[in-house]
Amino acid sequence: MISNAHKSDHPLTDTATTPPQRILMATARYFPLMGGTETHVYEVARRMAAAGHSVTVLTTDLTGKLPARETAAGVEVIRVKAWPADRDFYFAPQVYQVIGQRRWDVIHCQGYHTLVAPLAMFAALRAHTPYVLTFHSGGHSSAARNSMRGTQRRILRPLLVRANRLIGVSHFEADFFSENLHIPRSRFVVVPNGSNLPKIDVIPVRHEDAPLIVSVGRLEAYKRHQDAITAFPHVLKAFPGARLRIAGGGPYESTLRDLVSTLGLTEKVEIAGIPATDREGMARLMSEAALVTLLSEYEAHPVSVMEALSLRRPVLVADTSGLRELAERGLVRSIPMDSSPEIVGAAIVHNLRDPLLPPAIALPTWDDCAANLLAVYAEVVGQRASV
Repeated sequence: MISNAHKSDHPLTDTATTPPQRILMATARYFPLMGGTETHVYEVARRMAAAGHSVTVLTTDLTGKLPARETAAGVEVIRVKAWPADRDFYFAPQVYQVIGQRRWDVIHCQGYHTLVAPLAMFAALRAHTPYVLTFHSGGHSSAARNSMRGTQRRILRPLLVRANRLIGVSHFEADFFSENLHIPRSRFVVVPNGSNLPKIDVIPVRHEDAPLIVSVGRLEAYKRHQDAITAFPHVLKAFPGARLRIAGGGPYESTLRDLVSTLGLTEKVEIAGIPATDREGMARLMSEAALVTLLSEYEAHPVSVMEALSLRRPVLVADTSGLRELAERGLVRSIPMDSSPEIVGAAIVHNLRDPLLPPAIALPTWDDCAANLLAVYAEVVGQRASV
């Protein structure tokens, strides 16, 4: 359940200069469900509420088992029924009804890839309420769903072009949607995700004999953990004591375990996630890694990679999407998508022997993220008031 245990050490009230606002965030999923968008909404919503804003999260419940209404961490949570229960379409007609029942200063649609977003945007238009949208774009393990994304964007364009602001979590994401939607880049603003990775005392680890490689991310086919696994026999030829940790959870786990067994890597590869709330555990795992990999097909703003970089760990990524942006900045090394196991293995060995140690970087915090979003809200509300 949601708790106040993770309250920020740097209250947003130190940076919030806008008057109290009535904010509605519409999102398909929310805590206690886990995921990147869910974490983003939870982290910024509770900080805004703590700063004195009235924050409501409007979300869905496929199971009917979660509370329809509750207040948690100072945030009002309203859950409505969504269909179908076994797919991720999230058709929830009550989203439109709830938005029409009250007056909001601004509506923030969190994510564009389900039916919640168009319902919320249409309701905001009908209510003459300013609205903004953060894309939170990501990959999908279904080739059919990926092939439909272009059509989906074209269908949503009439609603997206009427948004008061469109928000990308990275410059890559803002540039991508500006180009694909044919909407001027000036209509977009970049507000990166935050991080709450704790400071830890890092104990130097000797990697020469038994280097640890950590492949991070949810266990989905498009995250391409399988590339690290199939490459690992080639890594072991150069480093017989090497170990691979697949850090994540998800529906692809059984397939990955079967692959590990087939390749005879049971003693060398561990598959185990770390709870999203165990930030110290993630920090310790990252700090022990000789190399962190993310060979995903698509990442808008890879928080896990940014966290690895903040610990000055070498990172190897696929040359695609937001990962390419990091490689172009010289922070990580990249290899082409769909590289053979031999090429991936050779790249891992090269990075173990000649690691690219990134410079010390300061990650944006969730306080930063919330404060930047409040500035966006203040701008769009102010624009409406001046009309």
